Amino acid sequence: MSSINMQQTDPIKFLDDFRGKEFNGKWPTLPEMFNITVKRFPDNNCFTDFEGPGGSKNTITYSQALEKIQTLANFFAASGIKHGDRIAVSGKNSPQWAVVYFAALYAGAVITPLDYALHDKEIENLLNTAKPKFFFVDSEKYDYFTSKKFSFKTYSLNPAQKDTYVYSLKSTKTGKITPATEDETAAILFTSGTTGTPKGVMLSHKNLVSDCYMAQTRMNIYPTDIFYALLPIHHAYTMLAVFIEAISVGAELVFGKSMAVTRLMKELKEGKITMLLGVPLLFNKLLSGIMKGIKAKGPLVYGVIKLMLGLSYIIKKLFKKNIGKSLFKAVLKQANIYTLRIAICGGGPLAPSVFKIYNEFGIDFVQGYGLTETSPIIALNPVYAFNINSVGINLVGIEVKINEPDKDGVGEICCKGENVMLGYYNMPEETKKCFTKDGWFKTGDLGWIDKNGYIMLSGRAKNMIVTDGGKNVYPEEIENAFQLEDDFEQITISGYLLDKKSKAEGIEALVYPADSMITKLSVSRTDENAKEVILAATSKIIDKINKTLLPYQRISKITILDEPLEMTTTKKVKRVYKK
Repeated sequence: MSSINMQQTDPIKFLDDFRGKEFNGKWPTLPEMFNITVKRFPDNNCFTDFEGPGGSKNTITYSQALEKIQTLANFFAASGIKHGDRIAVSGKNSPQWAVVYFAALYAGAVITPLDYALHDKEIENLLNTAKPKFFFVDSEKYDYFTSKKFSFKTYSLNPAQKDTYVYSLKSTKTGKITPATEDETAAILFTSGTTGTPKGVMLSHKNLVSDCYMAQTRMNIYPTDIFYALLPIHHAYTMLAVFIEAISVGAELVFGKSMAVTRLMKELKEGKITMLLGVPLLFNKLLSGIMKGIKAKGPLVYGVIKLMLGLSYIIKKLFKKNIGKSLFKAVLKQANIYTLRIAICGGGPLAPSVFKIYNEFGIDFVQGYGLTETSPIIALNPVYAFNINSVGINLVGIEVKINEPDKDGVGEICCKGENVMLGYYNMPEETKKCFTKDGWFKTGDLGWIDKNGYIMLSGRAKNMIVTDGGKNVYPEEIENAFQLEDDFEQITISGYLLDKKSKAEGIEALVYPADSMITKLSVSRTDENAKEVILAATSKIIDKINKTLLPYQRISKITILDEPLEMTTTKKVKRVYKK
């Protein structure tokens, strides 16, 4: 039990007014949750994009969104969709994507969102596994899926395909719908993960809805908030923490389609975003731009601002007063993040130094932790009692323990709760492997828990390096030390074999230099003679960081990559695991 004085909030108390009327279980299903929100906030802005003429803003209200959802759900039912059938969707973030998602659930079907960044053949393989009746896809991939014969019908998320466009699908017949219960599957999410064979994670309505409301015990969100869906919405993190969270309180959801800086800045500014959820890469890039602007004003200004940042942090931590927003108003406005109320980083650990600077600037910046299999949020840093070294405290209603801890208290993080998946789709043996004999879900992540209940993440068990001194080294901890190094686009730490007999490993850095470093060195990536120059510049940076690391964590081998390593859609490198 944490000794921290936890914020006392009851995010689900309002549900008592609707219990027995709009829903009968412990938790509403996702359609029941949407209905409740429409009754509470019918005229609130619901879905917004910037796809109007000349990139102008389009918005529909909650009552308008419900009408579109119900029209499509009726079309599904009238067209033969039965309870438990699968409907798949793959495309860029958009209101149309969201309408398909909820219409499938309103029709009593199971939604299967697929990663739009996958190749056509990869998507086809997933569709062959999921066996949906209908598939909705964006324009770029539409021709491929309509040019071949499949067992499913293909429809479009884009108005360019008028006849099969999602908003054109209507039926004069009234189809029969058998709604899902809270314990039934709502979504099947195929995890691309960072390696291996994708698995279909079955999440129930209870899994997703309970996790959505339990997350609010660590952070207050309001109907006046404006969420920004920038990361791909098929991913559990964005789906729950942005899409479903926004809908649960009647907040506005702005759909972003690209991380291109000009578009991102426009949407942050014109969308008046208050809730920004991202991955370390996004927040590192934003911060890098801010700090470059400050440094350009000269060493005196930079020195003064650094002192002010330190003062802001002390006041925020000790006195719970946020003066940063006032002190740095001009800086935040220039970066188009002045309207931000809360920023949350997930999808991987963020360097404590980055976490700290955002809080110094006056933005309530927190980290969360979870996996697709846990709907996904297990833990969240409380805004009012954040710890820059931690990924957070377990949510109310979710138990967390460390399994088989070593002498330092580090072991596999395990959890129990209503957020834990039903299992992997048609993979009972794989499902069984994920649980201890007494029913705890094994995350595959290593970490420890401090006396106040804060979870400290060490890294993935699969990634761990064992040195010749018998020390356990976690690549993620070393990679974090490089997060503010602009000269590296990618740095991935892995072990290399030092001794076949003892299987002891050394520590290797796989580095893909950033364009800025190549320009600074006045060389070309393709020039063989430039490799030594690039290696020398890289070695200087690594030597600098090595001095900040423990002796057994220090990098002893550097490999300069000709091409960046492949990444997932949440911007994590796809690691090649040791057998």
